[in-house]
Formats: sequence, C-alpha cells, structure tokens
Amino acid sequence: MNEKKILERIVINPNVMVGKPVIKDTRLTVEYILGLLAQGATFEEVIEEYQGITTEDIQACLLFATKSLESTEFMPLTVKAA
Repeated sequence: MNEKKILERIVINPNVMVGKPVIKDTRLTVEYILGLLAQGATFEEVIEEYQGITTEDIQACLLFATKSLESTEFMPLTVKAA
C-alpha cells in the first residue's frame, strides 16, 4: 500500500477531538496510539483493546508522525553540568 493510501486513514476535523489527527471513523488520536506504543503496547494489544482498528491504522499513525517530523527543526538541548 502506498503512503498516500495509508495516510488517508488519518483525518483532521475541528469537530472531532478538537482537531487533533485521529484514525478515520474513530476518536482515537494519533498521539494516543503513539503513546500506547511508546509505553510498550504491541500492535496486537492495541487492536485487541480497540476493536475496529487495524494494523494499517497503527502504521498510518507512525507514518503520520514521521511525515509531521520531516519539516520540523530541532535545536539541541543543553545539559547543565552538575
């Protein structure tokens, strides 16, 4: 499946979750799904907990985040000496 088709699974609607990107036809935000994965949840666990979403939906969340970060510039954080 090409990137464009995958990204169609993510929608932004100002009337749903105050305009945060969500998985189409759900109220599950990209941010929430990424948070679950960051805390160690597997794709299978997320799919089991939130029936109706698919592996492709989770992949779309990852791709959306990747694409969002492509145009972001970062400044290094300084670490204060102890």
